[in-house]
Amino acid sequence: MPTFSLLQDVRPTLKLAAPVVAAQMALASLGFVDTVMVGRLGSEALAAVALGNSVFFFLFIVTSGVLQAVNPMVAQAYGAGDRTPIVRSVRQALWLGTVLGVLAMGVLWFIEPVLLWAGQEPATVTAAVAYLRAMLWGLVPALWFVGMRGFVEALGHPLPVTVIAAVGVGVNVVANGFLMYGWGPVPALGIVGTGWASVIVFWAIFAMLALFVYRVPPFADYEIFAALRTPDPAYFMELLRIGGPIGIARGVEAGLFTITALMAGLLGAEVLAAHQIALQCASLAFMVPLGIGIAGSVRVGQAAGRDDAAGARRAGFTAMGCATATMMGSALLFWIFPDAIVSFFIDPAAPENQAVAPLAASLLLIAAVFQVFDGVQVAAGSALHGLKDTRIPMVIAFLTYWGIGLTSGYLFGVVGDAGAHGLWWGLVLGLVAASIWLTLRFHQNVEHAVETRDITASSTPHA
Repeated sequence: MPTFSLLQDVRPTLKLAAPVVAAQMALASLGFVDTVMVGRLGSEALAAVALGNSVFFFLFIVTSGVLQAVNPMVAQAYGAGDRTPIVRSVRQALWLGTVLGVLAMGVLWFIEPVLLWAGQEPATVTAAVAYLRAMLWGLVPALWFVGMRGFVEALGHPLPVTVIAAVGVGVNVVANGFLMYGWGPVPALGIVGTGWASVIVFWAIFAMLALFVYRVPPFADYEIFAALRTPDPAYFMELLRIGGPIGIARGVEAGLFTITALMAGLLGAEVLAAHQIALQCASLAFMVPLGIGIAGSVRVGQAAGRDDAAGARRAGFTAMGCATATMMGSALLFWIFPDAIVSFFIDPAAPENQAVAPLAASLLLIAAVFQVFDGVQVAAGSALHGLKDTRIPMVIAFLTYWGIGLTSGYLFGVVGDAGAHGLWWGLVLGLVAASIWLTLRFHQNVEHAVETRDITASSTPHA
C-alpha cells in the first residue's frame, strides 16, 4: 500500500465524505424509521415490511446502481475541464431512470406469485404485496433523485443533498404518523400507510433537488433541464455500458441479503423479524463507509480526469482506510450493546417478542464481525468505479457474494442446523472474500486504468 501524507489525502476525503455520509445516513434512516414505527404494530407487521423492503430495495439498488455511472462520468469530465459530457450524462440519466423505474414497477406489481413460490407465509405475502403496491409509485422519482445526486456530488458539492435528505427524514416521520397510525382525522392504514409515506418522501426529495439544480449556480449554469426531449443515444448507451455492471454488482450484493431474508422466512416469521432488526442496524452502519466510498469515487474520478494516477491511487486507499476505521467503531457498538440496540425496535419484555429479541441480539454479534470487511469492500469497489472499472468488479461480486456467501449461508443455515446464525456466517465469508479481491484489483489496475481512460467524445453536443 502506498505511503502518503495524511493531511494531503485524509482531510479532503473526510471533508467531501462528511456530508455524503450524512446524506446516506439520512436516506438509510428512512427504512430505519419505518422499521422502528412498524415494530409497534407487532412482529407480523414487521415481518411483512421486512419481506416487502427486501424486494423493493433489491430492485431499487439494481436500478439506482446503473445510474451511479453518472458519478465517474461527471467526475472525470469535471477533472478534465470538459462541460459537454457532464450535461449529456445527467440528461440521459433522467431518461434512463424513467425507463428502469417503469420496468421495476411492473415487476413489483406482479411479485406475489414469486413470493408464494419462494415459500413465504401467505399472510406475510399478502400484507407485503399491499405495502409494495403503494410504495412502488415513488420508484421513478427516487431514481431521478439518484441521477441528479450523482451530478451534484461529482462536482464536489455534496452538502445540498445532505440538507434535502435530512428534510426527507422529517417528512417521513410525519407522513408515517398520519398514514400508518392515523393521527388526527386521517384513518390508520397500517403498513400500507408506511408505503404511501415513502412515496411522499421520494417525490419531495426529488422536487427539492430538481429545484435546487434548476435555480442555484454552478449547477444551474449547466442547464440540465433544457433540451431534455432531445434524444442522445450515445450517452444513454454509455450510461448503460458503465452503469450496467454496477447495477448488476449491486444487485448481486443486495441479492445476497434479499435471498438471505427469504431463507430466514423459511425458518419462520420470528426468525425473519429478528433478521430484519439486525439487518437494519448493519445497513444503517453501512451508510458511513458507503458515503466514504462515494467520496473516494469522486476523488478517484477527478484525479483520473487530470491524468493523475498517483493521486487516484492515494484517493482510493485513503477511502479504504477511513472506511475501515469507521466500521471498527460500529462493530464495537454492536458487540457491547446488542440488547440495548434491539430494544429500540421492539419491547423485549412483550410476550410476542420473547424469541425475537435474543435472536436479534445474537445476530448483531455476528454483524459486528463482518462490519470491517463490509466497509473495505464498498470503498474498494467505489474506487474502481471512479476509474470506470465496472465489469471485473461485477464478476468478483458474483463469485464472492453468491458463490461463497450465499452458498455457505444456505449450507450452514438451511441444510445444516445453524439456523439464522448459519445464514449470517455465510454473509461474513462472502464479504471477507470480496474485500480482499476488490482491494487487490484496485492496487493492480489503477495506473493502467488512468492511462487508458476514455471520456465519451463530445461530438455533436446536445448542450
